[in-house]
Amino acid sequence: MKEQKRIAYFAGGCFWCITPPLRQVPGVLRVASGYAGGAEANPSYQDVKYQRTGHRETIMVTYDPAAVDYAALVDAFLGAVDPFDGEGQFIDRGHSYTLAIYYTEQEEKEIAEKALAALAAKSDKPVCVALEPHRTFYMAEEEHQDYDLKNPEAFRKELVESGRMKA
Repeated sequence: MKEQKRIAYFAGGCFWCITPPLRQVPGVLRVASGYAGGAEANPSYQDVKYQRTGHRETIMVTYDPAAVDYAALVDAFLGAVDPFDGEGQFIDRGHSYTLAIYYTEQEEKEIAEKALAALAAKSDKPVCVALEPHRTFYMAEEEHQDYDLKNPEAFRKELVESGRMKA
């Protein structure tokens, strides 16, 4: 029997930093870094980083829906970011580092809406997570794939310098 797979898309600021927390969710098969939300085809890291394309750094999460559901992925995503920062994440500022959930079907949209509403109800701050239909995902350059695994010391330094982790 062929394994069933699903894909979810989340923009969580720096894609290097959001990859490990989602990769650790049981049932997640792969996390890839890329770009979504903009109109330009095949954007480069430099163009996205410097806000020239309208894309956000985004991760594509391939998962086994028999092992983990979409709601759990949304919860993991929201737990790994600052959902109240509408200007970016930590030291990464600008549109390309803002938060978004890109849904591929109505059910995903409804699950995300429910999670965002619950988060807003628990807080006295506005939730700053865009909820948008998925259009296109462009894979980031190879050096950005699994950056934390390929460059553990540089990645740890990035986490500390960004404010995502204490030294």
